[in-house]
Formats: sequence, C-alpha cells, structure tokens
Amino acid sequence: MTYLIASIKFPQLFSLESQQQVIGYLRTENAVLKEKLGKKRILLTDDQRRRLAVKGKILSRKQLEQFGTLFTPDTIRRWHRQLVANKWDYSDHKEKTHGWPRVREVVVDLTVKLATDNPTWGYD
Repeated sequence: MTYLIASIKFPQLFSLESQQQVIGYLRTENAVLKEKLGKKRILLTDDQRRRLAVKGKILSRKQLEQFGTLFTPDTIRRWHRQLVANKWDYSDHKEKTHGWPRVREVVVDLTVKLATDNPTWGYD
C-alpha cells in the first residue's frame, strides 16, 4: 500500500534512468560544495554525524571513495564505530550516585538537636 501511494505521488523516482539522473545531480552538487568549502573544516552536530555514519556504513569503502564525499571513508567509519561503542557502554545501567546515599535533612537536624539538648552524651 505504501509503495502504491508513493508511486502515485512520485512516479518518476522509481525508474532506473531517473534514479541515475538524481545520483548524477547529487554527485555534481557534492563536487560544487567541496570546491566552495576548500580546506575549511566542517563542524557537524552529533545528530548529523549519526545520520551520515548510519548511511555510510551501508556502503563499502570503495563506494565512499568513488562518490568523492565531503568526509573520508575512514572518518565515516570511525563515527559509526563510536556510535556503536556509545550504544553498548551500558551508561543507562550505571548508578547515578557514588558512595553512600545522602542522609535526609530531617535526620541530620534531629541528631544535632538531640546532641545539643544532651551535653552529657559527649557532643561539644
């Protein structure tokens, strides 16, 4: 059903020839952006890196080099490795606090009151 709806809305995207034209356009667009940027470093957000890493993992290193992407295949693969490592670091299972749990303020106040009310118990 989804395919049928998509083919009604975008019938030109499902032919092989039109897909090749879109790929050709995107390659040209990447080349223009690369020329425009030159040697400048591109700063990405974590979400942008994640999206590129997921899509780049599907492609082989050779394919990534062929496309002339803005980032090297090694960089994209490193982002994917970090993404997987962060997923499995079990940080959501770790306790948020360290050491003994905090003593409630009411207990502290009561202890101090008892100590000050009874000087013979050893509290100065």
